[in-house]
Amino acid sequence: MSAFQSGLYSGRVGHTRLRPRKHVLSYGVFMLLLDLDELPEMDRRLRLFSLGRFNLLSFQPRDHGDGSPTPLRAQVERHLSDAGIEPDGGAIRLLCLPRMLGYVFNPLSLYFCYSTGGGLAAILYEVSSTFGERHTYLIPVDGPAPEIRQSAAKRLHVSPFMDMALDYDFKVQPPGDKVRVVIDTFDVEGLLLAASFTGVRREVTDANLLTACATHPLLTLKVMAAIHWEALKIVLKGVRLRGGPPAPAEPVSVGANRPLQAVRR
Repeated sequence: MSAFQSGLYSGRVGHTRLRPRKHVLSYGVFMLLLDLDELPEMDRRLRLFSLGRFNLLSFQPRDHGDGSPTPLRAQVERHLSDAGIEPDGGAIRLLCLPRMLGYVFNPLSLYFCYSTGGGLAAILYEVSSTFGERHTYLIPVDGPAPEIRQSAAKRLHVSPFMDMALDYDFKVQPPGDKVRVVIDTFDVEGLLLAASFTGVRREVTDANLLTACATHPLLTLKVMAAIHWEALKIVLKGVRLRGGPPAPAEPVSVGANRPLQAVRR
């Protein structure tokens, strides 16, 4: 039996871009599901993971949210309240890349927000760009389902190869023995990009953390390197660069708890 509700998920990230030139990529990665209330205990009990200080793997709260000293739980609960979801002290679990040897870049982090009864109340999709900007899509969850379908209009300029007039369709299998996150991006012509992460859970132990680091050496540096390498290949395929507006003034926008197709009808 796992000592923590937090977990380690090893799997693959994949992207398939359909237009104007097809481009496919797939990389092996691992992510941590971090119960925000367990972080101090993980820091005490694990030798290879630290909270707020250097280690093989570490977590810096300022890498997420607004980057301020305000605790992440307080930030997330404020956003939930602003969206009309009254937090009751239930677990908040963050799926993200940890720092590896002090470095990390998270294109997408997910907060799974639970009620004290154990039901999933909302998911927050925290998107960060390589330009240093961040925006979060907060979407309530109506009830339990094997796969949660949600949608949101694009608010943050992320890729220099994609326009702003896009919509996201999220399909999420919440963390359990497995986790699966699919984000389909649509424009007026239909599906433009399909991105996904699928991972299998392991317990958070020093042995499993060491194995993950050995099988994915310098993972977080490779994430940033891969972003630029794939961008170069897309440029060489003749896809033009696009500019975009600055990040919206409001850090969080509220999406819809239903598939994109239902929103468009």
